Amino acid sequence: MTGDMGRRERKKLEMRQRLTDVAAQLFMDRGYDAVAMSDVARVAGVADQTVYNYFPTKPNLVLDRADDMLERSRRAVLERAPDTTPAEALRTQVHADIDHFAARDAVFARGEFPAQSVASESLRRYALEFRHDQAGAIASAIGQTDPSVPPLVARAHASALTTVMQAVTDRIGAAILSGADLAVVARGLHVDADIALTDAAEAFRSTTARFAGSA
Repeated sequence: MTGDMGRRERKKLEMRQRLTDVAAQLFMDRGYDAVAMSDVARVAGVADQTVYNYFPTKPNLVLDRADDMLERSRRAVLERAPDTTPAEALRTQVHADIDHFAARDAVFARGEFPAQSVASESLRRYALEFRHDQAGAIASAIGQTDPSVPPLVARAHASALTTVMQAVTDRIGAAILSGADLAVVARGLHVDADIALTDAAEAFRSTTARFAGSA
């Protein structure tokens, strides 16, 4: 039974990857807005419902596992060491995202989230909605770890962090669409992200010290 479950899980993962690969190719060729879920199903050779079983909405095809990404950010902030700021807790994720896309095939990457979220207004709205939700999750984590920080201040800090993440995504997407050397862009992004996150970390320490002093 365990072997059967293992095979089923592998098949599910293979199908998920197949559908995302087909979608990326279609988005690259036609653009996100011109592709329907039924197009993905037809090219993949599966029923429309199969696509919906794996991806309830079209944005999920380009921002797969958005809930996992949000939860990963929340937990990084919630479970960070006492002497670590939220910005420092998220630094590894930000740099890993830069490295991930820098290593992607530059042509195939034109159909993936960073590039398509720059090219498509409808997908960009979805991206910003996701960042709004992500900021809320990070703010909630800050509220638990630093209860002296007012909720509005925690939300402002969380929004600043997600702005950095989205700016990184936008730079990657623009670089992909322009045909720039992704390795060169990544090197610059690593530097800029470090500066932005260091500034955010210093601001957070100043904020927590202010409210600790007034407690």
